[in-house]
Amino acid sequence: MLYDVRHETILEYEQVVSISHHVLHLEPRDRPRQSRVQFNLSVEPVPSQQSRSTDYFGNHVHHLTMQEPHRKLIVESRSRVDVQPLDGPVEIGSSPSWESLLAQLGAANGEVLEPMRFAFGSPYVFWDSDVRDYALPSFTPNRPILEAAMDLTSRIFADFEYDGGVSDVSTPVRQVLKMRKGVCQDFAHLQIACLRSLGLPARYVSGYLLTHPPPGQPKLVGSDASHAWISIWAGEHNWIDLDPTNNVIADHEHITVGWGRDYGDVSPMNGFIIGGGAHTVDVGVDVAPAA
Repeated sequence: MLYDVRHETILEYEQVVSISHHVLHLEPRDRPRQSRVQFNLSVEPVPSQQSRSTDYFGNHVHHLTMQEPHRKLIVESRSRVDVQPLDGPVEIGSSPSWESLLAQLGAANGEVLEPMRFAFGSPYVFWDSDVRDYALPSFTPNRPILEAAMDLTSRIFADFEYDGGVSDVSTPVRQVLKMRKGVCQDFAHLQIACLRSLGLPARYVSGYLLTHPPPGQPKLVGSDASHAWISIWAGEHNWIDLDPTNNVIADHEHITVGWGRDYGDVSPMNGFIIGGGAHTVDVGVDVAPAA
């Protein structure tokens, strides 16, 4: 499936910004079943300096330095991405047991060094005994790792209410667990914390999701948003993406921009400014099949 993605961020400041620097994670990365066909980035006003690099996790990063005084900044990315569906159903029952994966990780050989980067706490993902206790009912003895992880995905979907007004990206996992509410970033952080509390590697995935309007209604431009889900290491099954917000294994309607330990590693746009005072942020995302 070929998709066109438009992501626009408008920052408006109460006072003049004299200098700012921004780090962007907006360019989709190539991965199995996904290839980036085209990517364009436009910025207004035009940056004094602009560069592109690859971060520690292999994500594409764009750096902007603004030295022209401004009270409004518009950043728009346009991507065309080819995403192929899974070859077939993921046989979650045939994956190795979660205990056997823990044994592999404990052996600390070269094959597990990459996933081990995602097995520890990180700035937005940390846990306590309540988080671990929430995870444990899914991880019964000798249960296949993907079966257990999908059960946890389904429980989060059933137990938590999607509510965009109760949290932000810095809301602690333990608070999300207590409120039983949040958004996709919260649910991703919670599931990652549950898995890491057991010693299992899991990474945070940032990207987009094709959404469908109600029957008989047109899709509204700008109604989509950035999305987040998780990826769990399953040994010989490699990494498998799970979406706790929608209770699915991520497939051809999930478009990956990047991954890291948590939101902080792949936030769409961050940085610092000198001046500006109070400001507003308006973000619009459109995802549609390419014409």
